[in-house]
Amino acid sequence: MGLTREEIKQKVQEENVKFIRLQFTDLLGTIKNVEIPLSQLDKALDNEMAFDGSSIEGFVRIEESDMKLYPDLDTFLVFPWTSEKGKVARFICDIYMPDGTPFEGCPRYNLKRNLKKMEELGFSAFNLGTEPEFFLFKLDAQGEPTLELNDKGGYFDLAPTDLGENCRRDIVLELEGMGFEVEASHHEVAPGQHEIDFKYADAVKHADDIQTFKLVVKTIARQHGLHATFMPKPLFGVNGSGMHCNMSLFKGKTNTFLDENGPLQLSETAYQFIAGIIKHALSFTAVTNPTVNSYKRLVPGYEAPCYVAWSGTNRSPLIRVPASRGLSTRIEVRSVDPAANPYLAMSVLLAAGLDGIENKLEAPKAVDRNIYIMDKEEREANGVADLPATLYDAIQTLKSDEIMVNALGEHIFEHFVEAKEIEWDMFRTQVHPWEREQYLSQY
Repeated sequence: MGLTREEIKQKVQEENVKFIRLQFTDLLGTIKNVEIPLSQLDKALDNEMAFDGSSIEGFVRIEESDMKLYPDLDTFLVFPWTSEKGKVARFICDIYMPDGTPFEGCPRYNLKRNLKKMEELGFSAFNLGTEPEFFLFKLDAQGEPTLELNDKGGYFDLAPTDLGENCRRDIVLELEGMGFEVEASHHEVAPGQHEIDFKYADAVKHADDIQTFKLVVKTIARQHGLHATFMPKPLFGVNGSGMHCNMSLFKGKTNTFLDENGPLQLSETAYQFIAGIIKHALSFTAVTNPTVNSYKRLVPGYEAPCYVAWSGTNRSPLIRVPASRGLSTRIEVRSVDPAANPYLAMSVLLAAGLDGIENKLEAPKAVDRNIYIMDKEEREANGVADLPATLYDAIQTLKSDEIMVNALGEHIFEHFVEAKEIEWDMFRTQVHPWEREQYLSQY
């Protein structure tokens, strides 16, 4: 349970906290802060801290700009790495309108709205565990990121090949100091690529944890003279970074995805959830893979899924059912990347799965062969669709899926699509180095 107001004030004194950061997440998944001195703590705890919403990507226009930050007391945290002269603590906040109603453009509120629908269907918790991968690059003399890697490590490699090991170890220690339960940390397949897995939690807490995790990784990397990036595909010719999402629905202490007598020990609920994910996979991709660069990762040959299918054994499809059973029975969606806004990604994944449950959809047959070696005709014969090839295709598909549009809500949907169409247009009209290399001399 979180701390009370009095306990927070006591902790602030004990830890010599001098500043409070009121954190929230904008539409594109970027963490924003309003930093206040300690003297303003009571005002913040009274939900009276206002800020200008018109300055935040995808929030509101100038004429309706005043908004209020409501700190979630359960998210109070002192950043261990801040100065001994006076530490910085933070709350994650929900955003409200001046009249006390929740702001519909707040990604965190949007996830809570989707969880209410889940509760109406009789479930008590949407449990999540994610695996956000990242690359470490060296900084130049000016402190700007380069494309120079600091190691030549491969999957599960150890020092001296994995020079990022010390940085990764410090990140783990920092996270543990902040109350994270880190389950594993290792080098990933590509040089310079790393993964740290932390314990699953209910959806809102886990999305909060992802945002905190990204902040810690970037902060500690910089202390090591490195730049950590969650960009999905920073380098051509090596694996990109994913954020596999492991999901299960609970009723009280019961995992509703488990049926010890069912095929693969999966319940009917689990199969319906899989069916919902498959039905909406093409449409939610714009949200789970939200950048132009995301689609450079979703290509054959680099372990990222690009075909819509599921399997209990095979790693090539979009959905995998990991081997653990009992309370750990879960479904893993492997297409999501770490550039996604976690609150929005979890909203669309949950809404897709719930649509499957509500409408008792039937999951297609599992595809237990390597899909990468099937040709297009074979894939079509097996009912395996291709994920969108570009951000533009993904946006168009999103627009036509009413369930996904409702999962985002009107405000977020409109602003998200507008921002992404601008991003696509900027990319589409830009002349890229590849084009000059190919065509400048040839024509």
